[in-house]
Amino acid sequence: MSILVGRESRVVVQGITGREGEFHTRASIAYGTRVVAGTRPGKGGQRAIDGTVPIFDMVAQAVESEGANTSLIFIPASGAPDAILEAVDAGIGTIVCITEGIPALDMIPVVEAVRRAGARLIGPNCPGVTSPGLAKVGIIPAAIHMPGRAGVVSRSGTLTYEAVQAMTDAGIGQSTCVGIGGDPIVGTTFVDVLELFRGDPDTAGIVMIGEIGGSAEEAAAAYAAKNLRGVPMAAFIAGRTAPPGRRMGHAGAIISGGSGTADEKIAALEAAGIRVADSPTELPGLLVEAGFRP
Repeated sequence: MSILVGRESRVVVQGITGREGEFHTRASIAYGTRVVAGTRPGKGGQRAIDGTVPIFDMVAQAVESEGANTSLIFIPASGAPDAILEAVDAGIGTIVCITEGIPALDMIPVVEAVRRAGARLIGPNCPGVTSPGLAKVGIIPAAIHMPGRAGVVSRSGTLTYEAVQAMTDAGIGQSTCVGIGGDPIVGTTFVDVLELFRGDPDTAGIVMIGEIGGSAEEAAAAYAAKNLRGVPMAAFIAGRTAPPGRRMGHAGAIISGGSGTADEKIAALEAAGIRVADSPTELPGLLVEAGFRP
């Protein structure tokens, strides 16, 4: 079993004819993901990916014609919020937005619209979701994964790759790997994903990768303390040496007013019984120490 994406996912790629859209669509198809359609206004009726994927002008047409239920968005920041809303209006249930650089103020009403519609938005500014052996919806490299029973949730893309590679090298496979994105306003939080992992019978341990800024990790720690006692967990927090007031990498990775520091997050996680690594490569060993068995 997996969360968010799997064999049942029928993906429409918004922006399939762009360089990034085409490249990552090919990678998703090669992994076995069911990409059933793409969209590009003005190119409806044409076909992409060597003639294998039909292009539509609108997402609603892809839903009606091909039964699309999952969207992968490669639209520039200026148009990405509208692309998300278009997917919601078309009835798409799971939306993965890779786009970075979307202003936070633009995302506030979009996230609320997604919530009201009962849909699920992953991102923006995220690497997407992979359920190893089942589906890859995003830009996470396929080769680093191995099917297994450890769920991974992260705010960082590249740190996710490092951690997952270390897990695979250690013989620890993954049930689902979710990159929630590093922007201040995202559609899915750590707590949302932890709740999904809690309900997944095939996820027996959890790795969480956070970073400075905001309070999402503290909220996750509080949730885990109440609802995930006994579940083996390990975490890593990036940005321990970051100076206050300076953004480090992601738009959401900034210590403001003395809050959002790495020390605060680490203390909250450890108080919840979660082992915290000094580097991503330590995560597999800490997960095993916590009682995880591959």
